[in-house]
Amino acid sequence: MLRKKSDQGQGIEPGRASGAQARMARVLGDIAGATVDRRAFLKRSGVAAAGLGLAGLPLSHVRKAQAATENSSGAVEMKTSVCTFCAVGCTVKAEVKGGVWIGQEPAFDSPINIGAHCAKGAAIRDETIGERRLKHPMKLVDGKWQKISWDDAINEIGDEMLKIRKESGPDSVYWLGSAKVSNEQGYLYRKFAAFWGSNNVDHQARICHSSTVAGVANTWGYGAMTNSFNDMHNSRAIITFGGNPAEAHPVSMMHILRAKERNNAPFIVVDPRFTRTAAHATEHVQPRPGTDIPVIWGILWHIFENGWEDKEFIRARVWGLDEVRKEIAKWTPEEVERVSGVPGSQLRRVARTLAQSKPVCLTWTLGMTQHTIGNNNTRAMPILQLALGNIGKEGGGTNIFRGHDNVQGCTDMGVLCDTLPAYYGLTEGAWKHWARVWGVSYDYLAGRFASKDLMEAAGTPISRWYELVNMPKDEIDQPDNLRAMVFWGHSVNSLTRLPAQQDAFTKLDLLVVVDPYVPASALMGERKNGTYLLPAASQFETYGAVTASNRSIQWREKVVEPLFESRPDQTIMHLFAKKFGFADEMFRNIEVNGDEPLIEDITREINRGTWTIGYTGASPERLKEHMKYAHTFDKTTLRANGGPLDGEYYGLPWPAWGTPEMKHPGSPNLYDPSKPVAEGGLPFRARYGVNAPDDWGGANILAEGDEEGVSYTVGSEIRDGYPEFTMAMLAKLGWDKDLSAYERAMIEWVAGLHDAEPAKDGAALADADRPSDYDAKVGGVNWKTDLSGGIQRVAIKHGCAPYGNAKARCVVWTFPDPIPIHREPLYTPRRDLVADYPTYPDTRRFRLPVKYASIQNQDHSKEFPLVLSSGCLVEMEGGGAKSFANPWLAELQQDMFAQVNPRDANNANVQNGDMMMLESPEGGSIKVMARVTEAVAPGNIWIPYHFYGHFEGQDIAAKLPDGTGPYVVGESGNITLTYGYDSVTNIQENKVSICRIRAA
Repeated sequence: MLRKKSDQGQGIEPGRASGAQARMARVLGDIAGATVDRRAFLKRSGVAAAGLGLAGLPLSHVRKAQAATENSSGAVEMKTSVCTFCAVGCTVKAEVKGGVWIGQEPAFDSPINIGAHCAKGAAIRDETIGERRLKHPMKLVDGKWQKISWDDAINEIGDEMLKIRKESGPDSVYWLGSAKVSNEQGYLYRKFAAFWGSNNVDHQARICHSSTVAGVANTWGYGAMTNSFNDMHNSRAIITFGGNPAEAHPVSMMHILRAKERNNAPFIVVDPRFTRTAAHATEHVQPRPGTDIPVIWGILWHIFENGWEDKEFIRARVWGLDEVRKEIAKWTPEEVERVSGVPGSQLRRVARTLAQSKPVCLTWTLGMTQHTIGNNNTRAMPILQLALGNIGKEGGGTNIFRGHDNVQGCTDMGVLCDTLPAYYGLTEGAWKHWARVWGVSYDYLAGRFASKDLMEAAGTPISRWYELVNMPKDEIDQPDNLRAMVFWGHSVNSLTRLPAQQDAFTKLDLLVVVDPYVPASALMGERKNGTYLLPAASQFETYGAVTASNRSIQWREKVVEPLFESRPDQTIMHLFAKKFGFADEMFRNIEVNGDEPLIEDITREINRGTWTIGYTGASPERLKEHMKYAHTFDKTTLRANGGPLDGEYYGLPWPAWGTPEMKHPGSPNLYDPSKPVAEGGLPFRARYGVNAPDDWGGANILAEGDEEGVSYTVGSEIRDGYPEFTMAMLAKLGWDKDLSAYERAMIEWVAGLHDAEPAKDGAALADADRPSDYDAKVGGVNWKTDLSGGIQRVAIKHGCAPYGNAKARCVVWTFPDPIPIHREPLYTPRRDLVADYPTYPDTRRFRLPVKYASIQNQDHSKEFPLVLSSGCLVEMEGGGAKSFANPWLAELQQDMFAQVNPRDANNANVQNGDMMMLESPEGGSIKVMARVTEAVAPGNIWIPYHFYGHFEGQDIAAKLPDGTGPYVVGESGNITLTYGYDSVTNIQENKVSICRIRAA
């Protein structure tokens, strides 16, 4: 039921009550007090006839509105874009008339959403035309916002940053990037940070799936979704751990339910809460929060006890499982129940279902990643699938549902503190590779950094940026504290420990926010000066590629020109690069029109350098063709059935090997050896050498066996396991003769044997001209660093994967826990388990000390007896800046709340709808509405994190510039979420803390 709220509680912002209510009344008055079904909602939010969508949405601030009126009889253009909320990748069909976005049509041609939208996608038009957008550059002067020009903003910000750089070094500026930009913009941002001279750069992936990338990549090669949403149509069973796709990825549920209905597939949900997703489950497993390893090992205990594992798959394609079985043997049904609360009989039933209903698709989201042992969880789930033989199979795999619309793409583009684009890392070799791609010298790049050590050292993750400000200088591993912070498309209220972050905001010399909407970061700290807001264009006012959760790359068309004074992200980066004096070097390969870099040239530079993950074949021309002929792709296999793209997979899911001219079709299901590599097949990646370390047995870790389509890909001329391809390996096999003269010349250039990059008609060195160390130098060039693509092309010609053919590994010998084990959360009410399952000792990582045992050793459980977890809502996303500024979405969720079990509510004398205080052991407290429900078990509290505008009972929304900000305000749940960081990636602990509640 949609209803117009009165001005009370946490709902419509009190300081803006009359304006907000007037807006709601004007836009939603026709539906106030009436039930709205899906059809009516779509109709009123723009996915309907243009006139209906436009009628309730004033366009007084839309640029060229007069021209639109004069051309009212003009034709309606249809523009194709991609939704900017989650990473399912739903196509948006926008109707544009006279330069104005007037309506939306269902995208039935899209093989991903097939015409469907969730509430957010249905309301997406308002993201661009919304009244609450940041319209002009602004700065804070003596506590008041002033409008300024773009020139003044760039000059003032630039002068202050250059001053900080001179006094404290480049690492004293933090460049926080975004998952809300295109691949091209994300790539350019990481390149920008490199030219500035710092690895203090990161984005949303750090706090959502960084532990996934680390865990999964170190198991079998790539840290990404193996199959696709569509491929779940082939699943005979689906098990979801710590995920709620019905709220977080609603359109994905369409694919899950298709398998459930068409195949009678059991749907098992493992989640401490009874969620909207669990409501669709055939089996709901409800463990104590933070006990995922006991549950997974408990399932595997039954599988091994009954001999249900896939023994042949394990023999040929898996290494180290015998070592893991020793740990699994400890997790008897009795111990699993003692630790997790899940009965052994239920897990036996789950294990039998998985063993008897293959192929099984396993999915997860942040419920598994946001833990101090997140990397353990994200290795344990793949081990479960390896034991069952479900990897590399249609209907199987590990489908990791990514969050923001381009969090997969921006992760691939290296918007991270510990790698360059395409996961090359930060070694000297990685920097030299990208220097060649960028057309600058390695020495030039090295000169931009404070030192070579810092150039090759990971920066600090965004989860802990505030500690670079707050900690004494002698406790951080960089020359000086952080003094300037740039929030570029990222909101702070998605980060934990917000009270500690308040202090950091106050201390900053400079705060810069670049965003279409004003996020919570603009409200933080006691700031009077030194804060700037720069209006970025929305993603519908620019164009470029985005990568969906399943690795498919889609091309957005520009829907309308940038409104107000907003500018595209790539333009803003170019303005700063000019100010800092490195624009000529940074844009050497990229055409710049005025101040706007050409997106297609950025895509081609991505094609030139990202050999590790096969973005190299995804040229702008190919991607545009895929959008044009979307209707030709099968809705289950994603394979084009006839037409000009016959045989290619929608969006060229990476890796699309080699150059665009190779026309590789993309790889729909990773590690599927039943297809030739040239047609999308792959083995596991040989990423960890040929043999395990001696202290782990020294055994062979390459694939074994001689069964085509099982132990090696169909058509491979090497009928066994093999290492990754290098020029030396090509020569040893005699396949180097298949290289063209240009390819060999490029390989020689990469090896340092030519002064300049060869032309397309360039010749390789004659035998007589080769130096004595020719073979050694050239032999070291590999499939990742050969800029010609020749090594990849020749390997695939002979049926081989460029990255080799290895076993998946169940033991990661470089991690703190080589074998995944359970450790109790830092803040746990189960003090009886701490001695048996202690956390790590305190350590250092990412330039900072990291606390573990020193926190867990403090017992807060008597004062704070309830377990606290957080998550997201179907109507909202991320920090809420754009969704709470969207009237259609704000109306659907007007109160910040906490889910409380009836038993706990009664003990606290709190009734449903009452306001209550929720307090954490670190001092954070929030005032929220109680939602009393059996969805959470006794002793558990669940809160969303999207809200902002209130902070520990104080209204801070008045700090916003006039005409901006959310329609609905509330406390962020992350005010009460406490210290805790993953041992490998420092992802924050969002899923297990402790708290107490009391009536407000």
